[in-house]
Amino acid sequence: MASVPTAPPAPATRRGGSTAPPTVNDLAIRVGTVNGSGSQSSNLVLLRALNHMGIPCSGKNIFPSNIEGLPTWFHLRASGKGYVAHRHDVSILVCMNEQTAADDLRLVPPGAVVIARDDFKEELDGLRDDIQLIRAPFQRLVEEAYPSDGTKGYREKLRKVINMVYVGVVARVAGIEMESVEHGIRREFPGRKAKAGEINIAAARAGFDWASEHLEGERFPCRLERMDATSDKLLIDGNRAAALGAVFGGASVMTWYPITPSSSLAEAAEDYLKRTRTRPDGSHPFAVVQAEDELAAVGMIVGAGWAGARAITATAGPGISLMSEFVGLAYFAEIPIVIVDVQRMGPSTGLPTRTSQGDVLKLHQLGHGDCRHPVLIPGSVKECFELAGMALDLAQDFQTPVFVASDLDLGMNLWLTDPFEYPGAPIRRGKVLDAGDLERLGHFARYKDVDGDGVCYRTLPGTEHPLAAYFTRGTGHNESSGYSERPDDWTRNLDRLSRKLETARAALPRPVVSLEAGAKVGLIAYGSSDPAAIEARDLLREAGIPASYCRIRALPASDAVAEFVSRHDRVYVIEQNRDAQLFSLLRSTLEGNLDDRLYAVTHYSGIPLAAADVVRPVVDWERNFMEHHTPAAQASPPSPEDDGGPVVSTE
Repeated sequence: MASVPTAPPAPATRRGGSTAPPTVNDLAIRVGTVNGSGSQSSNLVLLRALNHMGIPCSGKNIFPSNIEGLPTWFHLRASGKGYVAHRHDVSILVCMNEQTAADDLRLVPPGAVVIARDDFKEELDGLRDDIQLIRAPFQRLVEEAYPSDGTKGYREKLRKVINMVYVGVVARVAGIEMESVEHGIRREFPGRKAKAGEINIAAARAGFDWASEHLEGERFPCRLERMDATSDKLLIDGNRAAALGAVFGGASVMTWYPITPSSSLAEAAEDYLKRTRTRPDGSHPFAVVQAEDELAAVGMIVGAGWAGARAITATAGPGISLMSEFVGLAYFAEIPIVIVDVQRMGPSTGLPTRTSQGDVLKLHQLGHGDCRHPVLIPGSVKECFELAGMALDLAQDFQTPVFVASDLDLGMNLWLTDPFEYPGAPIRRGKVLDAGDLERLGHFARYKDVDGDGVCYRTLPGTEHPLAAYFTRGTGHNESSGYSERPDDWTRNLDRLSRKLETARAALPRPVVSLEAGAKVGLIAYGSSDPAAIEARDLLREAGIPASYCRIRALPASDAVAEFVSRHDRVYVIEQNRDAQLFSLLRSTLEGNLDDRLYAVTHYSGIPLAAADVVRPVVDWERNFMEHHTPAAQASPPSPEDDGGPVVSTE
């Protein structure tokens, strides 16, 4: 298909788009760049511009684990319907990385717009005849917008400013208002960075003006129009939200060892603590410690929790593995600690910058012997805030390790959210006896179940009373904390710990359940799978498959989950791991034949879950059931980006 004739150096545009009217406020953009090129600022400007236009939006950074030089992708989505899950079929592709441009171009759907640099050596024009290919002179435009300032670092600055040119071109193609683009740039370059912000505004304007001149009259598959759906929303990532939750939840000790993707949580917590709890004399009533490794980090919070502090650490899967023995000690000695696991793709080092839900089963059962722990599973950044604070209370209430299972997608990407509510209830300390209590009681046995709920009373070090002291043991002990290897003491202790977990189960967040009248199909999901599950439910309804939905927010699971399963003939458990961990756990705990109603939908490529990854297998299974009265095999079909052919890009 011939290029549109224009005066040099105009773009080469191939006409292969749809003749259908453009969609309105239903847009997905993929930007292919190089890690370390400064593109993240440009991508966040696009995201902030969409938010400024009042359109529900989301952005997902798919980046390598090295410091600089490998391919990076950023996915943006704008949806008038409020969908914020990942989406495979993009409307606009931006190619700034010649290494991946051809592969990325091959993956876009027919009718997509592809914006590429005009100085790529590889010929892209002949690869597809069903797309709109725009070759833009990014280098010339950025040099015109930002002439040499004579400084030594000019070329390096130019290499980063060039990304803002594609922001302008995308804005013109998609209908993003330049006012909103400039707002996004000023948000990204505030205060002392304002001069750099003006340079970037000039670069974005150059791209926008060039596209306005050379693409006049072109039809594009999508168009954005201003809405008013985000004026009362915040843009924040889950790690910062969880850090705020820890601060508002009264955390006084934060330990950490740097590991992707959790490091920013601890860094944000330290920042917030210093801003909110620095005394007039400059001293701090808290401790933030960067430990020498994950063993030290968890050991420190075990000691701090024993001493009475509200102690928390943040890590990822490899760190959880190293923490196992200390967690077992805290479980058996009954010491309150909180561990936030921002999950990433394993096993081993795995893919440190890819998302996963592969630690869920391990968190619930971490430790050798019979260990089970409460696990809170936020499904939004708002719940990252709420559940981080709740975890600190629950750890104190039940004198046990409590996990918060976030993940990279939720933790490191920006999400739209309602404002967080200021906690109204005072922080809880659980069953702690002071000197007055001990004097009144006249006796104290650290591991005696006085109330029958499995939760014993404790004292804190420094309590000035002769009855306050006790041995904290990870070895066998009796009710008075004396060393014991008696079988009856051992079994009584383990039974009590099990009873304590059942008491805790009633205090954990209940699942969020939405029933569809007459539905025979149910969906169960958790964590960052929630946006995709919500969208998938709507798409299934359009396909004639009404489905109810249950989002699990904690383990051990509430009885409401069994009730949900009992209402439906087939329940699909959606999760981002290979081994269907929650599915396996539910099958082992559901009574009667309810476990036969469960089917696993797994996704484990490391790319955030999309609605299509849910709809495709469920529709296939339901069609098979209607034809043969039995669902297909319990393994998920391959996702759209893994059709058995060669893997040509991260997507």
